[in-house]
Amino acid sequence: MNELYNQARQAAEELCEIAKLKQGDIMVVGCSSSEVAGGVIGKNSSLETAQAVFSGIYDTLKPKGIYLAAQCCEHLNRAIIVEKAAVPFAEIANVVPQPKAGGSFATTAYKTFENPVALENIKADAGLDIGGTLIGMHLKSVAVPVRLSLDHIGSAILIAARTRAKYIGGSRAIYNDEI
Repeated sequence: MNELYNQARQAAEELCEIAKLKQGDIMVVGCSSSEVAGGVIGKNSSLETAQAVFSGIYDTLKPKGIYLAAQCCEHLNRAIIVEKAAVPFAEIANVVPQPKAGGSFATTAYKTFENPVALENIKADAGLDIGGTLIGMHLKSVAVPVRLSLDHIGSAILIAARTRAKYIGGSRAIYNDEI
């Protein structure tokens, strides 16, 4: 479990740096504890595995003031569990994830957060997809793939993304990132 914690912490730290995340930003994470443990997504949910991965990510983000948004599994339509402070005006859904209905990662988030709420969707600034959980629907419109030094957490494939603002205008436009 220490190795999973360390891998998750390293992935979160690298993504924060590459994506230039700052206080108040949101990182969405979808995590199949089954895949991390070497199984098949949705078949062998493990709270212990999810807790190790969650802790590595959360321990990295919380001191930076970056919010973690935990994606539930398809049984809850990939709902999001997040701190209410991150989304004070969002429309809240009435659901509490469980290991076999929402997933162990989202269940861990719900039990750990100070004031957890569930949302149907969110537009996050960056994300980690651990085990093929398909987080793209919860990223801002323009997602940019990010290569991390790790490509797995445990046995699960790791894919990372950051987002950027849309470019509006023609070839002569000047964009904020060029100023």
